[in-house]
Parts: sequence; structure tokens; C-alpha cells
Amino acid sequence: MSSEVLHVPRERLSAKTLAMHYAITSLMEEFEAVDWYRQRADDTEDQELKKIMLHNAREELEHASMVLEWMRRNDGELDAQLKEYLFTEQSITGREEAASEKHGL
Repeated sequence: MSSEVLHVPRERLSAKTLAMHYAITSLMEEFEAVDWYRQRADDTEDQELKKIMLHNAREELEHASMVLEWMRRNDGELDAQLKEYLFTEQSITGREEAASEKHGL
């Protein structure tokens, strides 16, 4: 899978960069699995199988959430962005414009 490929030699990467790479790759894989399960649930006519597929998708969302929280705790810039945009009710793009003005961008 291309997401597992490092773009520079491993020995040139810090332990922190490698750990974050593993987390990012894992997050991508978890969301990809959610997508696959949801597509399969939509496609099947068997209601019991549909329930199982949707259950599995929810499990993958749990895994993704756990990885994302680890990433937030270990990356101050990500933490700041998540605090800026998550769990708000206003326009996402409006919030981005306000944040840009706040930071002089």
C-alpha cells in the first residue's frame, strides 16, 4: 500500500516522525475500512449482514478516534487546529476566515 511507503530513508527520520507516520497511516486505514463496510452495507440485501457491516464500521470509527486522540496529544499544531474547528456550530469556512484574520493571514 502506498501509504506505508516512506519518502525518505528511515534512518533520517526521528522517532517522533516515524510514530506520527504510523498513526497517520493507521488513521487512513481505519477510515478506508469504514468506507468499505458502509459500501458493503448499502450493497447487501441481507439485513443481518447489513447490521454486521454497520457494526464493523462503528468499530473502525472507534479505532480511528483513538488514533486521532493520540495524534492530538502528540502534535501541538494538530491540537490547535482541532480545537479551532471541531465541535463548533458556525460555518466551517467562516471559522477558517476568522482564524486567518486572527493570525494575520
